[in-house]
Amino acid sequence: MTVKITPNDKGNPPGKLADAELHFSEGVFEGLKLIGFSIWERRGAQGGRSVTFPSRQYTVNGERRSFALLRPIVDTAAQSRVRDLVLEAFGAYEEQAAIAS
Repeated sequence: MTVKITPNDKGNPPGKLADAELHFSEGVFEGLKLIGFSIWERRGAQGGRSVTFPSRQYTVNGERRSFALLRPIVDTAAQSRVRDLVLEAFGAYEEQAAIAS
């Protein structure tokens, strides 16, 4: 599996750094991609970066909510591994962009 990074060159919405896709190269998902990941700059004193996962929005009593499409079966650390993979790929993308410029 590889992570493809698409930078957010427009700066809109504020804080969004890039979109990411997971491209599968082996197994039953070979030739497919999973889209809908985004990398964000965290606001406030914490700083750092976060990753949002693919989700679907719906409305309940006029309130917008979202339903995560990629969820753990049992091991909640599984999401952390994917999040770390996406952040590592973005870090590598930034390094290459810095070298190219």
